[in-house]
Amino acid sequence: MSTKYILLVARILLSFMFIMSGLGKLADPAGTAGMIAGAGLPAATALTYLAGLFELLAGAAVLVGFQTKIAGWALALFCVFTGLVFHTGTVAVEGWPEGALGWINMLNQIMVMKNLTLAGAYILLATYGPGALSVDARKGASKPATA
Repeated sequence: MSTKYILLVARILLSFMFIMSGLGKLADPAGTAGMIAGAGLPAATALTYLAGLFELLAGAAVLVGFQTKIAGWALALFCVFTGLVFHTGTVAVEGWPEGALGWINMLNQIMVMKNLTLAGAYILLATYGPGALSVDARKGASKPATA
């Protein structure tokens, strides 16, 4: 398969989670606002809407390959930040059985690893560009890095 199609498929896959997550936060902010408040950050509802808008716009930018270097670095930093702030530490929910808490804590560790792995993918995207089938390439702004 041609590299231009592989990069297009990669961008579609990398954008999907953030577009869907952004839409979800904007449509129903309560759960995310609770998580943000639980992490001790102020203005949880406002931050939820900002995060949702950021995820939606950055995800769409990756999808179409627009300002890919900026979107890639921004999403990489977002993934590291959210992984470390929201998915490290032990989860303890009063009244929950020990087995359920063990499962939640294991899931939380997986979320950290997922976020750090995604950060690596976005750094690669920011460094090597979105490929030929992108807005950046059409505008002549996509110059892949060379090793």
